[in-house]
Amino acid sequence: MDDHVAPDGFIEELDVTEIMNMIPHRYPFLFLDSMRNIVPGERAVGIKNVTVNENFFQGHFPGQPIMPGVIMVEAMAQTAGVTVIAGHPRKENSKDPMVYFMTIDSARFRKPVVPGDVLELHVEKVRSRGNVWKFKGEAIVSGVLKAEAVFSAMIVEQ
Repeated sequence: MDDHVAPDGFIEELDVTEIMNMIPHRYPFLFLDSMRNIVPGERAVGIKNVTVNENFFQGHFPGQPIMPGVIMVEAMAQTAGVTVIAGHPRKENSKDPMVYFMTIDSARFRKPVVPGDVLELHVEKVRSRGNVWKFKGEAIVSGVLKAEAVFSAMIVEQ
């Protein structure tokens, strides 16, 4: 990650390996392929390349695959989690903190996301108090808003 970090803390991009070093999610529950434009602790854009072989398409819906809205919200939350962890001070010989979902508010699902879409997950901090963070997220494909939500999470030291 250090190769991508500017002196002001801005991170231009993270690949999936770097993301997996920051959050514990793994296939089939890791919904980020990369991230870009990361201002640690403030905002970022996650990228999910939606493919027809995603395991959730087997049942949602056969013959007309549509990405479940809750998966889009989870992908937003994973993007926010990496954004928080990227700005979290690391102690020597300690594990990264865990990020736990607390609330989902104002979720709106506007248009379907289908195989072949490149889902951009724009997240921005609304506020943070102590170890609780609140974010606004938008799921966008080719400039079109597909879903949005406000959600909060708790950061827990391991």
